[in-house]
Amino acid sequence: MTYCVGLLLNDGMVLLSDTRTNAGLDNISTYKKMFTFEEAGERVITIMTAGSLSVTQTTIAQLHEAMDDPEANAETSIMQAPTMLKVAEIIGRTLCNVRQDIDMKMQAAKVSTSASMIVAGQRKGGGMRMFLIYPEGNFIEATADTPFLQIGEHKYGKPILDRVVRPETTLVDARKAVLLSMDSTLRSNLSVGMPLDMAIIRDGSLTIEESRIEANDPEFTKMSEAWSNALREGFTKIEI
Repeated sequence: MTYCVGLLLNDGMVLLSDTRTNAGLDNISTYKKMFTFEEAGERVITIMTAGSLSVTQTTIAQLHEAMDDPEANAETSIMQAPTMLKVAEIIGRTLCNVRQDIDMKMQAAKVSTSASMIVAGQRKGGGMRMFLIYPEGNFIEATADTPFLQIGEHKYGKPILDRVVRPETTLVDARKAVLLSMDSTLRSNLSVGMPLDMAIIRDGSLTIEESRIEANDPEFTKMSEAWSNALREGFTKIEI
């Protein structure tokens, strides 16, 4: 399994994913779940994936193939689509087709082919947009009322997001919020694991700031310990 989270804020977007793939207790691997597409000054797109690895990898491969096709156009390539809504439609259609194709081949083995994605980005002249794409290809969009989206093992990291994330949250605080959300998930679910991939897209910059947080990263470890101490201290102060 995995955990991916994306925040859509007034100042920009912050996205974080883990890299663990779990096919059983004795078959744990590391695979990248965040994929970025950038045409400097024109458009930026980030895709995070959760679910069947064969489905998500094939979907990403087909998106790349469509981009490189000499006959690529606004209906087939996410790098030529006129809007982020159209980008979401192309990705949703591709994901649905791949899932259905693999599902037909895997029915006898009764293997899950469910997969979902978070798509975030901005094109020149347009606003920032973020979508959660379901296995069937349909999607929902992040809004001011719900400025974050999650896929995978999301329940452990949701409480802190519900309490602190608002559209006006700064990118510095947003970065801290997604890391603490991930820390809570890491502590409660072994199917989510390091290293972590992060992307920050500042509104209007049309560039992606990418970073990787490795296991035993001193900054992440310090933050995790501080959060644990703060929770314990807050718990002891509550009177009932």
